[in-house]
Amino acid sequence: MSDTERQSKDAASTGTGYRVLARKYRPKDFTDLMVGQEPMVQTLTNAFETGRIAQAYMLTGVRGVGKTTTARILARALNYKTSEVDKPTIDLRIPGEHCQAIMEGRHVDVIEMDAASHTGIDDIREIIEQVRYRPVSARYKVYIIDEVHMLSTQAFNGLLKTLEEPPEHVKFIFATTEIRKVPITVLSRCQRFDLRRISASDLVGLFTTIASKEGIEAEPDALAMIARAAEGSARDGLSLLDQAIAHGGGAVLTEAVRGMLGLADRARIVDLFHYIVKGDVAAALGEFESQYEAGANPVAVLTDLADFTHLVTRLKYVPDAANDPSLSEIERTKAAEFAQGVAVTALSRIWQMLLKGIPEAEGSSRPAGAAEMVLIRLAHAAHLPAPEDAARRLAEFSETNGGSRPSAPSGNSGGGATVNYQGNLAARSTDPIPRPQPVGPTAMLHAVPNPDPHYVPVGRVETKPTEAPKPLVPVNSIADLANLAGDKRDAKIKALVRNFVRPVRIEPGRLDVTLTEGAPGTLLNELAVKLKDWTGIHWIVSLSREQGQPTIVEAEASAKAQQVSDARQDPDVAAILAQFPGAKIIDVRVRAPEPDEEEEVKAPAAAESDEGDILPGDDIIF
Repeated sequence: MSDTERQSKDAASTGTGYRVLARKYRPKDFTDLMVGQEPMVQTLTNAFETGRIAQAYMLTGVRGVGKTTTARILARALNYKTSEVDKPTIDLRIPGEHCQAIMEGRHVDVIEMDAASHTGIDDIREIIEQVRYRPVSARYKVYIIDEVHMLSTQAFNGLLKTLEEPPEHVKFIFATTEIRKVPITVLSRCQRFDLRRISASDLVGLFTTIASKEGIEAEPDALAMIARAAEGSARDGLSLLDQAIAHGGGAVLTEAVRGMLGLADRARIVDLFHYIVKGDVAAALGEFESQYEAGANPVAVLTDLADFTHLVTRLKYVPDAANDPSLSEIERTKAAEFAQGVAVTALSRIWQMLLKGIPEAEGSSRPAGAAEMVLIRLAHAAHLPAPEDAARRLAEFSETNGGSRPSAPSGNSGGGATVNYQGNLAARSTDPIPRPQPVGPTAMLHAVPNPDPHYVPVGRVETKPTEAPKPLVPVNSIADLANLAGDKRDAKIKALVRNFVRPVRIEPGRLDVTLTEGAPGTLLNELAVKLKDWTGIHWIVSLSREQGQPTIVEAEASAKAQQVSDARQDPDVAAILAQFPGAKIIDVRVRAPEPDEEEEVKAPAAAESDEGDILPGDDIIF
């Protein structure tokens, strides 16, 4: 009885159910991790052999590359103990006393915590209180914190001191997919390992090995499709392999995987690419319709077309890339042929148009129609000249005609000029390798006179008078910003600036502020966009940790309170308040002097009044 049959029988008898491949074939030691992660394994090997074991490790990488699994293997290596070996080691071929419990996540001295659900300072405080106690049975007490970037700022700050000087019996292992969200103060205290994406060729080898162990028939092209769809994630790939086995009734077949993933036949993608570069719109649309009726997703067709375009372009410069085992035979051979016959400018144009067209198809209510429009544009562009050809031929045409506007052709006398452009499969003058001339339609460009004085021939650029640059609008204070918003009739930004923005530093092109409670989360981005539109220069608007000056509303309220206080100290006002019990000062208004009164008012006011006194022209409202 094979191991697979025995496991299936045991699972059926115990009622434990089927274990998915991602869990069943999870790496258990460093030899299994050698698939795609050789640099990290080599570094850890040297560190353990020399005894240079760090107090904290930071594992980062995309989903499914083995961060949590690596953390458990590392915890197992730190606590490895057998009857013959009692020290940290990376040679884990013989299971030790603690290995099984650690790999199953149930060892008392290896504590795993998900930071996504334990984000606060209270959770970290619990760890800090427990690190003082020695491990129960293992050599080290190991804390594995997954998705560590989701810890709050307070939690990170609370962990810093313990992380820098942990007890000798404590080790920390962090895992994250968002390394940029981890404070640099935490990163500087950890030994960092970047787990890289697993290449498609390594994934194909892994899937082939697992299929062989499971006794499952798997076609190479089907495994290559799954490897490409996994995008460097072993866990995603094994999940897809599991699904493909169930979908194919115990076998991994190319057609079944293609239907499961909604992919187009790679051979038919090659045909579609051929019709596009040839400029045959009808054939391209017919091929797309056939693929669509066969169940291919329109967006997937465009994506596969972009991948093949990238492959052809890459083979022009890296011919060895054709040896990738994830490629089918037809992709390998046809891509090499296209690399020899299609110019880089044409490939670049196809790539750019597909990058723009794929989001259009994704967001369209009619993805099939949107995809067809993208294909029509691609095939139509095949008849257009390359930019360097157009520029060169127009330059030659201009030199032939002495730089003057071409004259109109007269009958068949040949007085006019005709410029012929070959298709994109034609050899370019800039290409080092001669290209075969295709048989296909040719675009014709004729020089035709036009009485319009503003007429510009095709290929020429009309130089318009340069407009005088708009004067820059100075913004030297937060009041200038609010006034500018008012001038631009943006009442919303003006109100937000007046109520929520506390300026810290204002320089040309830079604004550092703090925000009061209740400020919208998008305010800083809106300010950066508005300032660029209003002033004509790029602004960096950042949130500062400094206190900042009062907001405009706070400053106005403070000034108003000072005016009321000054008014209350005035002898005349004090006498009025004493004469009328219960009277209150609710407003102080400064009345501007009339033009004919200005001279006689200014001098006495300056000479006789002290700071804080009510001046002539002030209105006090009780």
